[in-house]
Amino acid sequence: MSLVLLEKPADHVALLRMNRPDAMNALSNAVREELCGHFEALTADDDVRVIVITGNEKVFIAGADLKEMADKGTADWAFADARRMWRIIGGCPKPIISAVNGFALGGGCEMALSTDIIIAGEGAQFGQPEIRVGILPGGGGTQRLVRAVGKYRAMKMLLTAEFVSAAEALEMGLVSQVVPDEEVLETAIKLAEKIVRMPPLAVKLTKEVVNAGLDASLETGLLLERKAFEILFDTEDQKEGMKAFAEKRRPEFKGK
Repeated sequence: MSLVLLEKPADHVALLRMNRPDAMNALSNAVREELCGHFEALTADDDVRVIVITGNEKVFIAGADLKEMADKGTADWAFADARRMWRIIGGCPKPIISAVNGFALGGGCEMALSTDIIIAGEGAQFGQPEIRVGILPGGGGTQRLVRAVGKYRAMKMLLTAEFVSAAEALEMGLVSQVVPDEEVLETAIKLAEKIVRMPPLAVKLTKEVVNAGLDASLETGLLLERKAFEILFDTEDQKEGMKAFAEKRRPEFKGK
């Protein structure tokens, strides 16, 4: 049985559905390998422009598989490529949308933080409870959470293991939008379709510049933005977009 299901709910949109309900979609080694394979294939697939990742109605991802981790030592982590999944997802040039119902805890919260847009159901809960079992987040949680919500709110979550509701997550800037639980996936797919209609090269460069600028000075980020802005003026899509605007018609973008 596949632990991560691949679906194509709309043109140019790929949906990855976590499929380990008996373990609350915990990130076992096998799940990580399947996710790596899917993201590598989808990154290389020119037909796919947006990726949506989701769980089920009760849980997005409840964290890592602690049963697999319990007996590991420092050397096991130091000499194994345990961060491969996070590198592949973090390096994906295509927009990724998280559709979150239920619990997004530990590695699940980190998964959402590794994506570009987070749609949360009203009943969703987010948390980094690793400290409860004597460790700290190992998939970027200490870094991406701080960048998303600021030091003081991040530290409260990290040091107390408290969960935050979807409403709290929206207020603190941890999610993009909150919708009724039953509308989460539909909203995410409609959003993906909206992005698909945008010029692909502009979408790609927007994500690239935003992510690169997060770890750069403002001056460097503005330089990256300016260069990307200038590059897009040599694309067919820029000419088509501005011509269509002047002619009051819908543009036909080709990703060129």
